Amino acid sequence: MTNQVQPIFIMPEDTKRTTGKNAQRNNILAAKLVAETIRTTLGPKGMDKMVVDSMGDVIVTNDGVTILEEMNIEHPAAKMIVEIAKTQEDEVGDGTTTAVVLAGELLKNAENLLEQKIHPTVIAKGYRMAAEKANVVLNNMAEKLDEDDNKTLKKIAITAMTGKGAENNKELLADITVKAIKSILEKDSNNNLKIDEENIKLEKKTGGSIEDSQFIKGILLDKEKVHNSMPNNLRNPKIALINSPIEIKSTETDAKIQINDPTQMQAFLEQEEKMLRNMVEKIINSGANVVFCQKGIDDLAQHFLAKQGIYACRRVKRSDMLALARATGANIITNLDDLRKDDLGKAGNVEERKIADEQMTYVEECKNPKSVTLLIRGSTEHVIDEVKRAMEDAVGDIISALEDGKIVAGAGAPEIELARNLKKYAESLAGREQLAVLAFAESMEVIPKTLAENSGLDPINVLTELKAAHDQGRKWAGINVFTGKVIDAWKVNIIEPLRIKTQAVSSAAEVAVMILRIDDVIATGARQEQMPPQGMPPMM
Repeated sequence: MTNQVQPIFIMPEDTKRTTGKNAQRNNILAAKLVAETIRTTLGPKGMDKMVVDSMGDVIVTNDGVTILEEMNIEHPAAKMIVEIAKTQEDEVGDGTTTAVVLAGELLKNAENLLEQKIHPTVIAKGYRMAAEKANVVLNNMAEKLDEDDNKTLKKIAITAMTGKGAENNKELLADITVKAIKSILEKDSNNNLKIDEENIKLEKKTGGSIEDSQFIKGILLDKEKVHNSMPNNLRNPKIALINSPIEIKSTETDAKIQINDPTQMQAFLEQEEKMLRNMVEKIINSGANVVFCQKGIDDLAQHFLAKQGIYACRRVKRSDMLALARATGANIITNLDDLRKDDLGKAGNVEERKIADEQMTYVEECKNPKSVTLLIRGSTEHVIDEVKRAMEDAVGDIISALEDGKIVAGAGAPEIELARNLKKYAESLAGREQLAVLAFAESMEVIPKTLAENSGLDPINVLTELKAAHDQGRKWAGINVFTGKVIDAWKVNIIEPLRIKTQAVSSAAEVAVMILRIDDVIATGARQEQMPPQGMPPMM
């Protein structure tokens, strides 16, 4: 009788494990499904998705990263694809769908190579080589951008907004976006451009139509004046930014005040009033006639300020205080004793206006503001949200283009040119990596192919026409999704920053390589959390 070998378990019994080809196949399938989900949103004729979250909130968008973030994806490989979209959003602000679709196609083509018994590390090496070469090709292909070329900057913004909720008013929105970015543009000691997206405040208010959106050369605050008797508007105001409360502070420790007769009570109240009057006098003496306070303003102090014709707002957000400082040139003061004339900021006008049943404060016509506001209007919350996303894409695109100083045409032209160059590069290789580089080159064609599919055109016809045009040396030959004809994308003003393409290609390649190298997926079972005796669920 033979001795039976006792099986050894090294992991908990509820652990799920997938190994080898099955693991690769599952991961690739998950990544492909994510790419397929948002593929239909690509291009001017891309469709929108409606995502309803667990709270019942509805989002209607064709912004890749927004869809993926709201979808609540669980599969680990699919989550890695979502990360690409987030990186693209952080680095450029646009091109998230492109990056995800490319990653899906790279994995799809890698699957064919795996079936031909080519080892994943060979494919990974080939993909890395191709990504490196792609970066060189794209940089050589790009055209230079002059920072004063406002026409081209406007074209970049229009390209970013095409196919999104803002499309009907893209001329106006592109114009105000370029104005906003040019206002906050700065240069460092080496004469390099420095643009911080945080210095453009996107304020949205329902009501009116998208055409009512405007560029404010200053800051729009979601605040009203604290007292009715204060003036409604002030021309050429002197603005004080105060970070301390204009009210009597309560003591840090518990204190008890004992009063024996009414005169003491009266003296106590008079002292309080005197302290508040003192605070207000410090503001008056500085010459300020507009006060923005990050903390509270006492009712009595409000009355004193109003009597002096001073406009005041309280509990202004810290981010708004910093924006006001950059827009008006004022210093934020923590102690009222330190408030001097030099600390005050300037603006052309401070005014309280009603927008959509809400009083708001305009600090506008600033001389050289380094922080500005774009007010976005629209008929409903969903419309405004989508316009805001489109404008964020446009802002990100223009900033990327200005910082790098390089741009490319769109409409699928750079991808076809890149695929053509990579195929030539593959021919110069001798090993099996050649097949991986070819697969990478073919993956690039998914962008014009998807643009054609989303427009109801025949992708095979479109691709053959585009390839023929590029073989004739027409570098910017792209597809007109409305007519199906081949066009010169540069001449018809479809222009994008180079960084959209380089970031999308490198991110997609890196994630595809990472997923390909996984041959074992070990999913340990979720631990059963013990409920505490009170019956409260455990904290996350």
